[in-house]
Amino acid sequence: MQDKIRRTFQDLFQSQPVIAFAPGRINLIGEHTDYQEGFVFPAAVGQGIYAAIGKNQANYCRLYSLDFEEEFTFSPDSISPKKGHWANYVMGMLSQLKQAGFIPQPFDMVIGGTIPVGAGLSSSAALSIAIGTAITSIFDYQVSKKSLVLYAQKSEHLYAGVNCGIMDPYASTFGKKAHALLLDCRSNSHREIPIDFGDFQLVLVNSKVKHSLADSAYNKRREACEKSVLLLKSEFPDINTLRDIALSDLEKVGKILPSVLFPKAKHVITENHRVIEASGLLHHGDLVSFGKLMNASHASLSDDFEVSCAELDFLANKAQKMEFVLGARMMGGGFGGCTLNLVKSDFLEEFKKQMKLSYQSAFGLEPEFIEVALSDGAMILAN
Repeated sequence: MQDKIRRTFQDLFQSQPVIAFAPGRINLIGEHTDYQEGFVFPAAVGQGIYAAIGKNQANYCRLYSLDFEEEFTFSPDSISPKKGHWANYVMGMLSQLKQAGFIPQPFDMVIGGTIPVGAGLSSSAALSIAIGTAITSIFDYQVSKKSLVLYAQKSEHLYAGVNCGIMDPYASTFGKKAHALLLDCRSNSHREIPIDFGDFQLVLVNSKVKHSLADSAYNKRREACEKSVLLLKSEFPDINTLRDIALSDLEKVGKILPSVLFPKAKHVITENHRVIEASGLLHHGDLVSFGKLMNASHASLSDDFEVSCAELDFLANKAQKMEFVLGARMMGGGFGGCTLNLVKSDFLEEFKKQMKLSYQSAFGLEPEFIEVALSDGAMILAN
């Protein structure tokens, strides 16, 4: 892909580009904890987005998307979103840099990537970070990694219309090979946790479905968490979010909250605990215990938080019964997308074969398998 991006840039603009790369990400554990200022455990992966960039002498920016096979031009002095257009990600990042005091200058850019569509590897955050990395590099803008993350998040909010959290651009920026990031979503700070999966391999199984419930259910779950916090303040006056509730207080929480709210709060409280526990287990190489936490996370997301679906439950439950799989769980917002599986490497083909046959038989769909490895964050690539 790097060579293809370079050749395309040279053909279109007759010059040599600088190429930036930003990876997609997985989340090892910790779903729906971020908006309660909790903990998540993401890692950058090898698949990602490339952005080739070069200065030009025109008074406008010239863009080309390999995925859409489409050109787009705009003036850096007059930036406004174009509803639903891929160029919003470029204009959004440029707008954030402009707001931070950097004078926008014209450039040429070609964008392309290796992230499978709909896999939940956060291609939009990788796109924003690749663009930001490319622009700041070519014009020598002195921007910290943390600022780049915040610009990417705000760009998605304002230009792409996506109310995303901090995790995705953070993991894409700060990722480190053979490490995951224990990310505190209150302080926006992290610890790098070294991980060696040894004889095991992380594999995503893409269900190839995305149910329409996803957006409305997400809003309802956020609302349930916020209502729970208000009710719990009577007994826990110092809390700001569910992140502040200790696991040992779960029984007390169950007596305060109505039955419609308690399972949702229970998930966030227990999932936060699982993230902290998982980081310690993986640091010490205890893959078996980590696999059990993956299974527990899926059960909590499915039964308590109710953001799974028949397809995801089928894939997770099928994998969990295989003796060469240590753990399996849904990953991401829910109602479709992928499961994350920790599979013994020698049995990878057998895993794919069994999963494909059983899933096709049950749902008439062919799943997609995506092998991932923990990789470095955004960078400028050597020519």
